[in-house]
Amino acid sequence: MAEVTFKNLTKKFGDVTAVDNLTLTIADKEFLVLVGPSGCGKTTALRCLAGLESVTAGDIFVDGERINDIKPKDRDIAMVFQSYALYPHMSVYKNMAFGLRFRESDKNEIDRKVKEAARILDIEKLLERKPRELSGGQRQRVAVGRAIVRNPKVFLFDEPLSNLDAKLRVQTRKEISLLHERLESTFIYVTHDQVEAMSMGTRIAVMDEGVLQQVDTPQNLYDQPANKFVAGFIGSPAMNFFSGSLIDKFGTLTFESDGLSLPIPQSKAAAIGKYLNRRALLGIRPEDIHDPTLPVINIRPAEVQCKVDLIELMGDEIYLYLSCGKKEFEARVDPRSQIRRGNKTTVLFDMDRIHFFDLESDMENPPAILNQ
Repeated sequence: MAEVTFKNLTKKFGDVTAVDNLTLTIADKEFLVLVGPSGCGKTTALRCLAGLESVTAGDIFVDGERINDIKPKDRDIAMVFQSYALYPHMSVYKNMAFGLRFRESDKNEIDRKVKEAARILDIEKLLERKPRELSGGQRQRVAVGRAIVRNPKVFLFDEPLSNLDAKLRVQTRKEISLLHERLESTFIYVTHDQVEAMSMGTRIAVMDEGVLQQVDTPQNLYDQPANKFVAGFIGSPAMNFFSGSLIDKFGTLTFESDGLSLPIPQSKAAAIGKYLNRRALLGIRPEDIHDPTLPVINIRPAEVQCKVDLIELMGDEIYLYLSCGKKEFEARVDPRSQIRRGNKTTVLFDMDRIHFFDLESDMENPPAILNQ
């Protein structure tokens, strides 16, 4: 159990800055997810914490102790790798016991810890097998078990589900979340999959090009993205963006874009009034665009005329790929929708759910506060 703090952490590889001035505190027993596209610096930050990469500048603290110069084996941190990193010639039991044997722990204590971890992970019947005899999900459990037996202060997970098929990812995602509740330890989890991040994390830290963009609870990230990058990265399918201008149209603040004329609700007018007669970026999520022929409650609708370019039937919902003028966008609608490909149609934008971003700073107005 431990609080982890990155203070102005910077890591460079030659002229490339992988992590740029990262300041972030992970509370004791928290499940924090570092998320972002490949190359954003999330794994590098994790490896610096584990001691597998040296720090170019800044400091890392665990429970208030600066650990920059402490050897990896003495940091009391366990890391689960994407590749599992199991010894192929050893049994599951020996793989899980290896770290404890390396530390010359008591034989009976090793046996107790390995069997207890195997019971927690439901791999008791696999202890005598070799890694080649296991499925991907079973190998992942062994890798997690090897970390559990050490009873470390901090657990680090580096994209542990990326090698699993879709069904097994969902199952293992649930198992890791339940494991966090059972162990009551600090978990730091790296992924590029925003679905994993949204479903697992107590908080999510979004990174891009080495820079921390926003850190907050999953719901706050979704509802109040700090900038266009966060808004576009969190949520699947991604948020739609429309570049246009805000004008005063017969006394009503209106967003005008190619083929769009959207009246702004009075409740939002004050917050975005500074964009009047300026270029701005309007964002709306696909699920906030509706089929007008189906009942929808508690929305403030604005009609948009568009063409249906493609339809994807997902069973519980329908994805519509639409175009308005030269702008393409996406909607998620009720599976009962009768909208058909190739037709011209009308959809409803829920204007209570729109977001505005400054084209110059890329920040939403008002900008979200980093919850650190």
